[in-house]
Amino acid sequence: MKFTIDRHERYVAITPHEEVLDGVTAPKIKSEFVLLNTDGQRNIVLDLSHVKSADTSGLRCALTAHRLCHAAGGIFVICCANEEIVRLIELSNLKEVLHLVPTNNEAEDLIFMEELEKEFRGQVATDEE
Repeated sequence: MKFTIDRHERYVAITPHEEVLDGVTAPKIKSEFVLLNTDGQRNIVLDLSHVKSADTSGLRCALTAHRLCHAAGGIFVICCANEEIVRLIELSNLKEVLHLVPTNNEAEDLIFMEELEKEFRGQVATDEE
């Protein structure tokens, strides 16, 4: 399976270069999520711009990444998903669980907003002590 990993200041973006995220490809991405999380990455973006379809294995992969990021105090964002994948997420009642944005820029903005909010909350807690 081919994919790229782009490391940024506050997050890592993974872009699978496969047309289908299924039982064959999803476990490889899932293991990469685990490795990144173990390596200290708490914010991960899954860029689905090359993926045309996904199945329940792809959804389980995304849920695993969501749980890992959430447990580390971070956020998992899916971007550039096509209508078919968005519909699958909606039908699975995961739209309220997974952060889904249309573009890479919006994924980055969402992560930076979350990070700023966490820093602000930490600063407010420190000021009150």
